[in-house]
Order: sequence, then C-alpha cells, then structure tokens
Amino acid sequence: MAARRRPGLRSVALLAAIPISVVGAFVFSRVASSDGDRDALLADPGEYVEPGASTNPPLAVDALPAVELVAADGASVELASDGRPMVVNLWYSTCPPCARELVDFATVDDDVGEFVRFVGVNPYDSAAEMVAFAGDRDVKYELLRDPDNALADALGVVTYPVTLFVGRDGYVLEQTGPLDAAELRARLARYWAIG
Repeated sequence: MAARRRPGLRSVALLAAIPISVVGAFVFSRVASSDGDRDALLADPGEYVEPGASTNPPLAVDALPAVELVAADGASVELASDGRPMVVNLWYSTCPPCARELVDFATVDDDVGEFVRFVGVNPYDSAAEMVAFAGDRDVKYELLRDPDNALADALGVVTYPVTLFVGRDGYVLEQTGPLDAAELRARLARYWAIG
C-alpha cells in the first residue's frame, strides 16, 4: 500500500510561516529605525547623506580668502567685503540642491539685499550658462566665476552647494550646506538681526 500524503500538514506549515515572517519583518524594521544614526537619506540619486552629517570639512579659514574671481563680463574681481555683511553661495547648474536653493536665495535677496550683499560663485559653468541658469531662477545679485577653484580650494569645499556667512569685517561666521529660505532668514536674523 502506497504511503498516503498529508496535504494538510504542508498547508499548516505554510500558514504558520506567514505570520512569523510578518512579525520578523516588523521587528527588524523597528530595530533598524530605532537607531537614527544608521538611517541614510537619499538627497539626490546616488548621493547619500547621513542625517546631521557635515557635507564639508570644518571651516578651514577665519577670514574670507583674498582670491581673484571672474565677473560675467570677464573682469577680474577680488572677493572682499564692501562694509555690508555677505552671503556667499558656491553653486553650479547641474547640482540639483544648488538649483533648488537659488530660487530661495533670490527671494530673500529681493527682500533684504540692500542690507546684505549676496554673491553667487560658480566654479564650473561658463559665464553665459551661469547667468542664464541663475536668471531663470530670478537671481539678480552679483554672480562670479571661480574657474580655477581658488575659493573652493581655500575653503576645503567637498560638496555643493556651500554658503558662507561673512561679517562686515570679512570674517567668516559660518559655512553651511544646502539652505531653504526659512533657514537662510534665520541665519540673517541670528547674525545681523535682518530678516
């Protein structure tokens, strides 16, 4: 007599495996998400940023480096304080966070530009690309090129965008990564009571 198969036993084992898998997945997800230091954010495709991690090394300079930059018309310009506080933003057109940030910087500059000097510094784009890209985002403030990466190298820039908050005396108060309009306004209020 042939051995008789028990189809019910296989079904019971399969049904028992389902809740065990669900409970295991839930427990794993809770353990993995309970340690915020391990979570990574996808800022842009291929660019992972640990929450709270600095994207650039600590501030490498105390004062704004005296470097020669190039205006859109080709004139040589030394980036220096004109007596007003400065917001110096290093960006380029194919950097997605830079593109998002430019719109916010243009908005804040429209509101407080008479009190704070905004300067955009671009290391990669041609003058025409820089001006067109920034213009599409309503940027009206000063745009300079850093074709030799003199400023970026002096600051130890690793990733873009980078923003410097520079006092009236030319000393760098802070170097940050990407900012939105609210964060930019908060820093202007903190450093110079401008908002």
